[in-house]
Amino acid sequence: MIDFPIIDSHIHLLDRKRFGYSWSGGSSWATGAAKLDRDWTADDLASASKPHHVEGFVFVEADVDMPFYLDEAEWIASASVDDGRIMGCIACLPMERGLSMEPEMARLSDLHAVRGIRRLIQNMPDSTVILQRDFLEAVNLLPKYDLSFDICIDPHQFEHTIEMVSRCPSVSFVLDHMGKPEVKENRLARWREGLRELSSLPNVACKLSGLLTQADHATWSEDQVLPLIDHAIDRFGVDRVLFGGDWPVLELAASYGQWVDIVDRATQHLSHADRRKIFRNNAIKTYRLDQPS
Repeated sequence: MIDFPIIDSHIHLLDRKRFGYSWSGGSSWATGAAKLDRDWTADDLASASKPHHVEGFVFVEADVDMPFYLDEAEWIASASVDDGRIMGCIACLPMERGLSMEPEMARLSDLHAVRGIRRLIQNMPDSTVILQRDFLEAVNLLPKYDLSFDICIDPHQFEHTIEMVSRCPSVSFVLDHMGKPEVKENRLARWREGLRELSSLPNVACKLSGLLTQADHATWSEDQVLPLIDHAIDRFGVDRVLFGGDWPVLELAASYGQWVDIVDRATQHLSHADRRKIFRNNAIKTYRLDQPS
């Protein structure tokens, strides 16, 4: 049992009065995604996470329908002023537009709680986009504004991602969902190799998140995912892994408590200090949550 407050590095909030989320009406990656077709709030998370205490979390952009990515970030930044549970925000920015994005990047960096950028690579039919000059120039601007970059990829995109990270050595990267191993299909060799290469780069951290929705939503087992968590911790080390709920997407396959319990069991062999790193301190460090907004 986790006996200290959690800081979750990966939470989505959805407000359908403000935004459209086309992906949540059903998609090729998540059978049953229509289950998410309602609002999801910080209070809902507080209820879903009981008996665990989530002290705070990092909001990660929820792939709102274009062109409302700035509006989403402004909504979260405004909410965070009154709700201390929203400790950080990872906003969307279309990095493929290159240096023309700098004014919007500066605007985001001025918003309360914004700590990083995510552009969903997993949605790109051709991930060579991230190696094009415009994309790389935009990514390399991030340190100027003290912003990190969240990487969300499928395993076949590791090769291009590793090259992108290599070309952006001053940027702080965070790998979402452990690179989304193909748990359901039990195709893990490419993922293991990609994780090995990416983890060798010192400017990348890794979120322990998203595994259960990569498995069969109805028949997953701990035996499938515990070795994968072990592998990620072995590769990145306890100073570069962060607990993430990926809630409410997690609800497609499991409850919040089930996921916390799985990561709890996966880390039982670690010291109390190292477990605190994974479940809270590394999120604070990686996303600079202890710095004034």
